[in-house]
Amino acid sequence: MSVLHQAFLRDFRQMSRNGGLESGGVERQAATTADGLNRQWFAGWLTARGATVHYDAIGNQFGLFELRPGAPYVMVGSHLDSQPRAGRFDGAYGVLAGASVCAELYRAASSGETELTYNLCVVNWFNEEGCRFKPSMMGSLVHTGKLELDAALAITDVSGVSVWDALDALGQRGTDELPEAAAYVEIHIEQGKSMEENGHMIGLVHATWGARKYEFQVLGEQSHTGATLIKDRKDALLGASLLIAAARRVALEFGVVTSCGELLIEPNSPVAVAREARLLIDLRSPDAETLDAADAAFGESVTRAASDANVEIRTLNRHAWDVKEYAPEGVALAERVVRELGLPYTRIMTLAGHDSTNVKDVLPTIMLFIPSHKGITHNEYEFTSDQDMLAGLDMLTATLTRVAQGELDG
Repeated sequence: MSVLHQAFLRDFRQMSRNGGLESGGVERQAATTADGLNRQWFAGWLTARGATVHYDAIGNQFGLFELRPGAPYVMVGSHLDSQPRAGRFDGAYGVLAGASVCAELYRAASSGETELTYNLCVVNWFNEEGCRFKPSMMGSLVHTGKLELDAALAITDVSGVSVWDALDALGQRGTDELPEAAAYVEIHIEQGKSMEENGHMIGLVHATWGARKYEFQVLGEQSHTGATLIKDRKDALLGASLLIAAARRVALEFGVVTSCGELLIEPNSPVAVAREARLLIDLRSPDAETLDAADAAFGESVTRAASDANVEIRTLNRHAWDVKEYAPEGVALAERVVRELGLPYTRIMTLAGHDSTNVKDVLPTIMLFIPSHKGITHNEYEFTSDQDMLAGLDMLTATLTRVAQGELDG
């Protein structure tokens, strides 16, 4: 096992203790104390290896390894925040793998062992998960101009704490303007089981599924669960339930994926009809026409749900992305690398959203996957083997080296 391999596994175990659970998982929701402490740990890790650490106005954390003053940077990264009671690999693997490769290439280039055209930057995107503050992928949305900074900073969690205040409490809402970037690379666990089942160690992401994500507010009227006649009820929870059931029917009819990931009820009392419900529903598909048709059918169901439950349904937010390809030249570069390494691989679409989903629209982007055991993810028992993590590290090293040497140029 190489020195880089040994150091990575040691550092990954140490990082996983930050916000760690007895089960081996982690809980590091965005801008919580646990997330802040982990970000501080990571800043120390970067500084010790020659990087300068910067924060932009939405709290994205950047480690800059400068080799050529004035030259653009090749970025690599993912996210360190987590879902509640989540796995230790989702996002965090990609950040530390990217940082480890940057530090090694910086060392090698500084000593003359290799020559790079570009500087190197590792990024920890803020609030990728979107569980405390919505929407998900917030840091990369702001960075790429898809979400206004002021709007993002004003978003609050269920306790009324804003992104602005949460970042200020950590001292990690910065003002740094970052230098020009030339390309972006991200490596991540698959969050599915196809690679493990088919014996593939590396996934070359060539496109992303499309998604339609909705935040609904259902407004009813609070009343007594026993004393109010059915015909007189305006039950917000019933309206929300009809939305959830409608999304499932649409999924079965059109062959798309759907879920309700959050449901909040007021007053949430055993003897009161709900006056308000808030919920998030998403639809996802690898086919654009199918997704549009399913989305239209679901829209009709929203109107029927409001009528059937005698409530008002408002769409508070709609967050969508289309079926889009990653840069073909990046996929081709990664395929040359994986063939030279002799690792079993596949071309694959990503079902989940990632920060690369946003960044690919403004920079040449390469997205890589490694396997997830049994596809378990957003779960404290999420697992990827050391062997697969290290194969991914080798793949990332060779890929990032070529990108930093300018192989994607032109």
